[in-house]
Amino acid sequence: MSAVPTATADQHATHAGLEARAARFPAQQIWLASQRAVSYREAECADSQINGGALPLVLLHGIGSGAASWVQQFEVLGATRRVLAWDAPGYGASTPVAAESPNAMDYATVLNEWLDALGVECCVMVGHSLGAIVAGAFAVAYPRRVAGLLLLSPAGGYGAASADVRDTKRDQRLTMLNELGPQGLAEKRSANMLSAQANDEARAWVRWNMSRVIPHGYEQATHLLANADLAADLTRYTGRVSVAVGADDIITPPAACERLALAARTSLQVVPHAGHAGYIEAPAAYTAIIDTFCRASDGQRSPE
Repeated sequence: MSAVPTATADQHATHAGLEARAARFPAQQIWLASQRAVSYREAECADSQINGGALPLVLLHGIGSGAASWVQQFEVLGATRRVLAWDAPGYGASTPVAAESPNAMDYATVLNEWLDALGVECCVMVGHSLGAIVAGAFAVAYPRRVAGLLLLSPAGGYGAASADVRDTKRDQRLTMLNELGPQGLAEKRSANMLSAQANDEARAWVRWNMSRVIPHGYEQATHLLANADLAADLTRYTGRVSVAVGADDIITPPAACERLALAARTSLQVVPHAGHAGYIEAPAAYTAIIDTFCRASDGQRSPE
């Protein structure tokens, strides 16, 4: 494994600040009926009068991230509704899925059981990047549980590509993980997640989240990405869907997201001056998008 760059004192201080901020929404863990654990973070509205008709909001992170990445959304949206973000199987303290080369339903099944355990009957679901793949599979399998599906910079997966393309994409990412490790990935790859306009705090936030990934969970998620076909799921789903992407996203660029929006029979919203992790670097814009979508989804229920 190659040498990992040494973090500077400023980076250590910034990371300590981020950890303190995330500690306002501490990681929790719940055991499911299947004897697997899921770790998650939560912001729960204390005012029942405000919370009256507001559906819970469920946030699903991408491949190089975790529940803590949504803290800026917790801080705002938690004032008006219950907000939940999981660490996907194999992330944080969540039990990995059983399959070494899983598909989206392996994760969606755990998601369904987790929502059962938390008493969430119906929610607004937001999936970022790889999280959009899980969200799409979940919405198809359990449509009555999703009042609205919002996909941010969705990854489409390579399930519809040739075997050679799938294998190449998978093996490139696995090799990078093996050579760099989580900390090396964070130092060398996190900049790709953001636009040139991103500030130092956003860059530190992305590095911090990426440095915490667990290799085995990341490996399984890499297989999920290779196996998935989000567009196929979106063509089958008949509920409310919205898709947004940063104008400067180089990982899931607007053109790729436009194809997924077309599959979902919806329009694409492009956010100026934002990269792939737009909800981290442009929190006000993305939180407003999520809030608007949630308010439109409250009281809605997808058809069977």
